[in-house]
Amino acid sequence: MDQDNVLELVNVKKTYPGVVALSGVSFAVKKGEVHALVGENGAGKSTLIKTVSGAIAPDSGEIWIAGKRFKSLTPKTSEDHGVAVIYQEFNLVPSLSVAENIFLGSPIRRWILVDKKAMEKRAAELFDLLGVSLDPRREAGTLSVGFQQIVEIAKAVSKKAKILIMDEPSAPLTSQETERMLDLARTLRNGGVSIVYISHRLEEVFALADRITVLRDGAKIDTRLTKDSSIPSLVNLMVGREMKETFPPRPRTEPGETILEANGLTGNGVKNITFQARRGEILGFAGLVGSGRTETAQLLFGVKPLEGGVLKVKGQKVHPQSEEEAIALGLALAPEDRKREGLLLTKSVVENVSLAILKRISRAFVVKKKAELSLSKDYIEKFKIKTPSPQETVGHLSGGNQQKVVLAKWLAANPEIIILDEPTRGVDVGAKYEIYKLIGSLVEAGRSVILISSEMEELIGLSDRIIAFAEGSLAGELARKDFSQENIMALAAGAARPKEIAPGHA
Repeated sequence: MDQDNVLELVNVKKTYPGVVALSGVSFAVKKGEVHALVGENGAGKSTLIKTVSGAIAPDSGEIWIAGKRFKSLTPKTSEDHGVAVIYQEFNLVPSLSVAENIFLGSPIRRWILVDKKAMEKRAAELFDLLGVSLDPRREAGTLSVGFQQIVEIAKAVSKKAKILIMDEPSAPLTSQETERMLDLARTLRNGGVSIVYISHRLEEVFALADRITVLRDGAKIDTRLTKDSSIPSLVNLMVGREMKETFPPRPRTEPGETILEANGLTGNGVKNITFQARRGEILGFAGLVGSGRTETAQLLFGVKPLEGGVLKVKGQKVHPQSEEEAIALGLALAPEDRKREGLLLTKSVVENVSLAILKRISRAFVVKKKAELSLSKDYIEKFKIKTPSPQETVGHLSGGNQQKVVLAKWLAANPEIIILDEPTRGVDVGAKYEIYKLIGSLVEAGRSVILISSEMEELIGLSDRIIAFAEGSLAGELARKDFSQENIMALAAGAARPKEIAPGHA
């Protein structure tokens, strides 16, 4: 092991049935550097970090931490040697205080009793170190997503982590929260902590990382200095081909008739929401997290009860009170949290694809297995879902392929109005392009797509119109000719708008 390295993997291999997850990967991290790990979904990033964290044992190869050689690690051994992992899905207990979460599993004690005062004092010291103002006594469940991320970082610092692995840390964050998180990462690096940073948002990688390693199909393609790289060259290494366009071209034709009309919708934390969605267009929903975008989608799909207002589908007044009723009306909702709300992770691809249409492919309450298998094979081919077989457990697929399964499930129901809530969150650039093509094909076929996204480039690149939400209300509407990050953010922040793009007149 090179003495400059605090972590080194040498020729690590890991295979699963039908899948080579790591094919002899070597990877090294220096003390006090941010080393980015990038690649498409399924490239091997998750397997690599699980190897380092002790969640899985490699088939062969060596792992070196601070000069010590291991064939494999356990979570305890990994933690004892200074490794901590922050995942995009937080592991906080909402009902416990911030301090109690930080020291969960290793509380500060006075004799045999847990010393809450000492934990609160130490937590306050950690926040001072990170330059953050946060009350250690506050319940974790009352925090914003950004501050929950900070608690996770403080938890890692409390364990004196020397190697911090950050797995898609910005995925659930707003742009402002992401900037704060990047500043915290720089603070830790300046304090000598080594960071392995995994993200599909390449702008963040270039803003933070000292070096970048690219994985593709379980193999290491290259390691290079960030200053000697560019986003286009990195994308080419990740996908194995040149990608000249971020968004697939599609004809921008005049949309058809109004297919969905919301007038004064109220409930689920939003009030007086009025808009129309038309056939053959992508209607973007912009706004900060908690602004009312997802809450409105839940009202449309019957997930949450409508307390006021009128909803019309194809000119008819409707009031869906369940997902089943919404599906019957021709609506579909691919939710923001695919793992908890969009998929049955322990079930197969076949079973997930058919979930929304079980009645249609059943006879006398018995699912017709041949029809179900045929349906899943069609969508695996159409959506280019990478899976060893249709019977593969969905939880074993990469994030991008899981997202394609979610889309396949809903499109199998043949909806006319498709609501996509953060459809490319945690998805790599290659899979994003494929999803964008699918979205384009939907509107070209005359369907209506409502796109909820926190990625400004995605909203601007795909949408035909954008409506913005702020604090549970509709803040305004923009026609495509008025799209700009400044205009959208001004609306989302509840700021005054130029008269030429006043709400309802775009």
